[in-house]
Amino acid sequence: MTEFKVGFIGTHGVGKTTLCYGLAARLKARDVVLDIVHEVARRCPLPINERTSLAAQSWILHTQISDELVAAARHPVVLCDRSVLDNYVYLLLSGGRQPGLDAMVSWWLETYDRLIYVPIVDEPRPDGMRSTDVSFQRAVDSRLLKELEARGVEVLRLQPRARDRWLDLAEDEVRAHLDTRQLPLL
Repeated sequence: MTEFKVGFIGTHGVGKTTLCYGLAARLKARDVVLDIVHEVARRCPLPINERTSLAAQSWILHTQISDELVAAARHPVVLCDRSVLDNYVYLLLSGGRQPGLDAMVSWWLETYDRLIYVPIVDEPRPDGMRSTDVSFQRAVDSRLLKELEARGVEVLRLQPRARDRWLDLAEDEVRAHLDTRQLPLL
């Protein structure tokens, strides 16, 4: 069972994947056993982005949870490139609140030890998968922030002006938790 699970959250094109891999490299250098749950939307066989649907987002949410369950069963530290909440926000924008999925998202949010919000600092770059529409990127970000506030979810909010320190801040957050596991003997 996992000892610590962190999710990087935010709209697309903000640097969550870069932070997730950077943090994994730093923790691995300290011999931390971990796994990364990669962004599942990229594997979704249904349309995503502005054309997403209830079916697509249901697939994404359930696959996210499944991948997190497998990672947590095998590794003490799990880093998630997204969380169920920011995935759910795409559905909220396209189809509105879904009571069953909303309850599942609320329940699953409790499994994260820490969420780290990554803000928009640049326009999304084309990657062949994610939308490059700036207004869509901002709509996702705005809705995510509203959901965090409405749900009372505690997050570490990275600041746009401190981008050069984001990785250090994320590492400090995780290491603070991991370092408290043992008392120093000497």
